[in-house]
Amino acid sequence: MFEGAPSGELVESAPPRVTLRNTFAHPFDSAIAAARTCYAPRLIGPEEITDKQRVNIGAATFYSGHHTVYQHAHFEFGLENVSRQFVWSLLHAHPFYNSEQQSQRYVRLDRAQAYVPPLSLFFNEKGKEIYEHAVTRAWKYYRELSTLLLCDARSILNDIWHISAMSNAKRIQKIERAAEKRAIEIARYVLPVAAFTTMVHTISGIVLHRLWRMSAASDTPSEARAVVSAMVAHVKEIDTQFFDRFGTEPLEELPEWKDTMPAIGPGEAFAREFDAKLGGKTSKLLDYSPLALRIVAEAYRAVAGLTETLCSDPEAIDRLLNPARNLYRLETLNVSAHSPMMRALQHATYTFAKKISHTADSQDQRHRMVPGSRPLLTLTDTREPDYILPLLITNNVRAKEVYERAMQEAWAAKNQLLDRGVPIEIALYLLPNAKSIRLVESGSLHLLHKWTMRTCFNAQEEIYQASMDEIAQLREVQPELSRYIGPPCHLRAGITTPICTEGSHFCGIKVWLDFPNITRRI
Repeated sequence: MFEGAPSGELVESAPPRVTLRNTFAHPFDSAIAAARTCYAPRLIGPEEITDKQRVNIGAATFYSGHHTVYQHAHFEFGLENVSRQFVWSLLHAHPFYNSEQQSQRYVRLDRAQAYVPPLSLFFNEKGKEIYEHAVTRAWKYYRELSTLLLCDARSILNDIWHISAMSNAKRIQKIERAAEKRAIEIARYVLPVAAFTTMVHTISGIVLHRLWRMSAASDTPSEARAVVSAMVAHVKEIDTQFFDRFGTEPLEELPEWKDTMPAIGPGEAFAREFDAKLGGKTSKLLDYSPLALRIVAEAYRAVAGLTETLCSDPEAIDRLLNPARNLYRLETLNVSAHSPMMRALQHATYTFAKKISHTADSQDQRHRMVPGSRPLLTLTDTREPDYILPLLITNNVRAKEVYERAMQEAWAAKNQLLDRGVPIEIALYLLPNAKSIRLVESGSLHLLHKWTMRTCFNAQEEIYQASMDEIAQLREVQPELSRYIGPPCHLRAGITTPICTEGSHFCGIKVWLDFPNITRRI
């Protein structure tokens, strides 16, 4: 699969590269014009704004907290040479953004390209040597696992798709490509969270202000300051007023650190307690709306202007969730928040505790209508390896040996840096994608969209398992809902075509025939 790493491989690193791809022509004046329009008999244009209005209205809106006017302007950035740790810890830790990020699941990473912090008093040449050696070693394990897992992935897919020596050459080639992707998808678990990523990232003006103010509120404050300051600098180049008129600066003293001073390895006790509460599950239901069905039904009747006599609770739920009666359930374009009747789902809430890997959570957090309280790894670090073991690794003895060695060595390198006095912010970059993330996550019944997408066999393995745990527990407490929940094929079968919405990416298994009892093999 790989042509082989060069002898004496070095880490390829470079400073973050930030480009402003698209933006508004006059962000600040557009904001002031929007503010004026609120109190004007007509639409005000940005070309009409005077300097007096910039001073008075700008200060009045910004400092009084009327920030929606600064949300109109959007900035589309291209980000290169930024770590996945930074993206997970800051850029994707809130819901107000749009990103398209290079996938480690399907993009083969041939070269060791990763964030390497600049040298400093506490991160000297020896520390850098340890750091870079750990990164290149992780890449070596990545290549080795990609090769070891290929045969297993190929064997399972060949069986699913009934591939034999007599099969069409193009069909065999398609399965071979799919097997390679499955192998690197799992092999990526050993890569460090320092690994570079490339992405298109779009945010509004007020979100950029907030990121600048809160850039230290993450596990990557130094990298965050460098990247966000570059974003701010680009905006100032086109409209210096958007930031300079307010003089906000990044916060340095944050409440997160006030009563919990970072220490080496404080996370073991927390991890043990959290895992005990999970009871072996990937995701554990902590709390839910006990009157969910009643409340949702009441909300539906309020939209439709119906009495309970005309529309009982079960009837209301069926009208909302039955895909045979509600075409919104069959939409690939998620319109639930835009449908008057489907907004009834937002009144029932569910809270889960879950444990998944850093790499899985990087995908899970993209479900922005299901916000989570994620750990500061700086405050929950463990001296002992603490990681997730994927299914394909579990079933391959040799691969498991390599994987576990990779985990031991990643933590050893991280601990070695800490013992040398290297700041924990830097040492954490050596943690692998497999690092366990423990979080608490809540959502309304708009979780239906997530459960639809993530119970598909093409969904990331851990998020699939978490979703299956969640709907199984929902079935126990609110069985009336269970028949309405499942992957797209389960909802569409017998109602519309195509049954599978994945097109050429169909998993090869007729999941709809026996969901949720059917077993996922890969």
